[in-house]
Amino acid sequence: MRKKTSEVFSSISSLISSFSFFFLCLGILFSMKMVMAQKRKIVPINVGVVLDMDNWTGKMGLSCISMALSDFYSSDHGSDYKTRLVLHTRDSKSDVVAAAAAAVDLLKNVEVEAIIGPTSSMQADFIIGLGEKSQVPIISFSATSPSLSSFRSPYFIRATLSDSSQVQTISSIIQSFGWREVVPIYIDNQFGEGIIPFLADALEKINARTPYRSVIPEFATDDQITSELYKLMSMQTRVFVVHMTTSLGAKIFTKANELGMMSEEYVWIITDAMTGELTSMDSSAIESMHGVIGVKPHVPRNKRLENFTTRWKLKFQQENPTILNAELNVFGLWAYDSATALAMAVEKSRITGAPFQKLNISGNATDLETIGVSKDGPNLLQAILNTTFKGLSGDFQLVDGQLQSPAYQIINVIGNGAKGIGFWIRENGIVKKLNLRSGYSISKENFGSIIWPGDTTSVPKGWVIPTNGKKLKIGVPVKDGFSEFVKVTRDFTTNTTTVTGYCIDVFDAVMSELNYSVPYEFVPYAPPGAKTTESYDDLVRQVFLGNFDAVVGDATIRSNRLQYVDFTLPYTESGVTMMVPIKDNNRNKAWVFLKPLTWELWLTSFCFFVFIGFVIWVLEHRVNEEFRGPPSHQVGMIFWFSFASMVFAQKEKIVSNLARFVLIIWFLVVLILTSSYTASLTSTLTVENLQPTVTDIKELQKNKEYVGYQQGSFVKELLIKNNFDEDRLKQYNTSEECIDLLSKGSAKGGIAAAFDEIPYMKLLQATPYCSKYTMVGPMYKSDGFGFAFPIGSPLLHDVSKAVLSVTEGEKLVQIEKAWFGQPICSDSSTSLHSNSLGLDSFWGLFVIAGIAAIFALLIFLTTFMRDHWHIIRRSDPSFRGRIRILARNFDRKDYSSHTFKNNIELRDAVSGHMDCPQSPRDNLPPPQMNEPPNPEQIFPLPGEEGGNPPLHEAPPT
Repeated sequence: MRKKTSEVFSSISSLISSFSFFFLCLGILFSMKMVMAQKRKIVPINVGVVLDMDNWTGKMGLSCISMALSDFYSSDHGSDYKTRLVLHTRDSKSDVVAAAAAAVDLLKNVEVEAIIGPTSSMQADFIIGLGEKSQVPIISFSATSPSLSSFRSPYFIRATLSDSSQVQTISSIIQSFGWREVVPIYIDNQFGEGIIPFLADALEKINARTPYRSVIPEFATDDQITSELYKLMSMQTRVFVVHMTTSLGAKIFTKANELGMMSEEYVWIITDAMTGELTSMDSSAIESMHGVIGVKPHVPRNKRLENFTTRWKLKFQQENPTILNAELNVFGLWAYDSATALAMAVEKSRITGAPFQKLNISGNATDLETIGVSKDGPNLLQAILNTTFKGLSGDFQLVDGQLQSPAYQIINVIGNGAKGIGFWIRENGIVKKLNLRSGYSISKENFGSIIWPGDTTSVPKGWVIPTNGKKLKIGVPVKDGFSEFVKVTRDFTTNTTTVTGYCIDVFDAVMSELNYSVPYEFVPYAPPGAKTTESYDDLVRQVFLGNFDAVVGDATIRSNRLQYVDFTLPYTESGVTMMVPIKDNNRNKAWVFLKPLTWELWLTSFCFFVFIGFVIWVLEHRVNEEFRGPPSHQVGMIFWFSFASMVFAQKEKIVSNLARFVLIIWFLVVLILTSSYTASLTSTLTVENLQPTVTDIKELQKNKEYVGYQQGSFVKELLIKNNFDEDRLKQYNTSEECIDLLSKGSAKGGIAAAFDEIPYMKLLQATPYCSKYTMVGPMYKSDGFGFAFPIGSPLLHDVSKAVLSVTEGEKLVQIEKAWFGQPICSDSSTSLHSNSLGLDSFWGLFVIAGIAAIFALLIFLTTFMRDHWHIIRRSDPSFRGRIRILARNFDRKDYSSHTFKNNIELRDAVSGHMDCPQSPRDNLPPPQMNEPPNPEQIFPLPGEEGGNPPLHEAPPT
């Protein structure tokens, strides 16, 4: 019994154990399912990262982004997060096109919900447009150019500071030390150019000038950098603000140190683009920057930042064992905060990573057109903009889509490192320490001790008189005539030489336009044994020989001279012209009355006079006795009335309102036409029609006339080259001698024409002799006067730009008035004759008159046809017969007109008509059966003897 009982208990125990194991397994399975279900609730969110992986900022930024996400999801609340950012990294390879291609790939193929990057402002410029098109936020922690902003695209988020935020700090430093001139040195790309307008405005507010802007190409060679630095050395300004990448900046300071520009009296200020990355620069480059002042955003130090910096160095060293002594900078902190903000916004917005909405596109659409639109983009954007937290770089808060500006730290580069010398705060200006705040101040006493370039503590004054070069020796010609251009005066008492003239004043004005000072002195040139400059070619050649540094004077730019010198842009008019005597062509004035109008206008006027006369006759013929009579009389009336209106001599009374309307318009046309004719004829009769005696050089060559040229001018060779006989050429030295030769004429030992450059001929227009002579041409091309410099001179480009500045302004006009005075005679091309009036000046009037006449004619014809419609609509007479009936009716008086109602003759005629016993129509023989009826018999013409009254007229009473 006990044995059976024990067996039962044993069975029950084993059964219970089996059930317990079963339920335990069920619990484990249920727990595992719950965990798996919970894991399946985490939504992966694709995020793109576009960075330059060969760039220090890109490598550091990617490392910080990955650490930020790791820290975010491993935090105390990480297990509660329902989303996870999945990074898709692309290397932009420091190329704008590669960055754009990477963004297109991420948006089209991966359909990322946000993009972190790119590294540079140039790359971001295009990617921003892609983000706006696809409604995907673009978050950049290193694109600092002010030209990029959320106002341009709401989907661009700048998780860094704009370069424009530091210009007030820089201007405060400059104002503190009283520097009045600053030269910005910046890289030639969008990043470099973006800050310049803001810097210029900030400097203008403190009355500091920017006399010059030094633009360095992005891939500048050592020679280009050296050439630009030499130019800076020749300037008075010694304060430079450098804004460029660290790689190019390091080359600039290395070369500047080699050229002695890191010595006393120099001031170098670098922006945060270089200050923030000093720790990543080569030690030799930092040593060459000794004494440089820099600005950078202030990052508060705390234990959290120190802990992260330590962890980052270990992680980065493991991932990049070849990079030693890596240092974290503010761009890495902004990258960390950007990733953290994005993760927080994604979690807050609860986006699901839904597929992009595809647009309706054609089969041959481009990759850009196939990019869809994110459904979660707008919600994610708002979540990012509303995200605030305490980041590694400070308070993370976006206003207008970009990070707010904190305090700036001012540093001084000393040796291989840098030390802080103060801070700039918007509310307080410059302070030595952040906890020492009072009112706003920019006193230089608020700075710590500063070591300036040259290892000195003395504050540079910011400008010097250039002493690195000797005075330029400027060669000038010595002339006997045309001293208005260049005049050399020697004072033997004081043994001094004074050089004046138009060309000298222009050169002085040009050199004053330069952004830097160039000392020079004028040296007159005459070959040995001569008192004057015999050849300008010889004068210009002295520059090539090294005797002069430049030549200033009335030296023309010629191709043969360009073989050994370079010329600036011309500062005078170009061309060789001819001056000849003038003659009066108005001696035969028999047909001068036809000259005021062109033949087209004469013909048009005649046709319109006849046309208007015809229209008036049509409108008045049936209602006005004066427009009736024999055909010859009526034709004569048409011509008489139309042409009499030209002088308003017509005496005929106009009774038709339509005719009066036409005449009002026509009288206005006639008044304007006759007034214009009178004025033009008066001008033609009173203004002398002076014409040149010679207009073609072939005429001079054919007649073997003597012609003149200025001594020492290239014009002699030009005339010989154009087949003038050398024995027919005469030279002159002064303007008076030229006028004397022209007045004599070729037959009396003078010349028939003088050839010279336009500036000399214009000088003659300011003399009393100008009324007897005129310029014809230009006959030959030339390039005007220019300043000659050695080939390859660094001054040539700047001087040419200064020439443009002077010639385009009022300064050159003032110089011309001072030396040449006001021309007594105006340009001959505009004063020698008056032009005839053409149809193009009056066609509008003729159109108005024609439309008015045609309009009145149409109204008359419409009324006439309406009154005779019973004739037109009958089909009995032929068409020709009806036309004849209408024509005869038109030729008769309109008795319904008010002009005939009170006419006594009309009443008598009506009375006689009523006494007529019968109509002739009663006596008409019946028409034959095979003969068509005669319309004139069936319908007697109105007004004929025995016939009915006109069909349109009311019966007389």
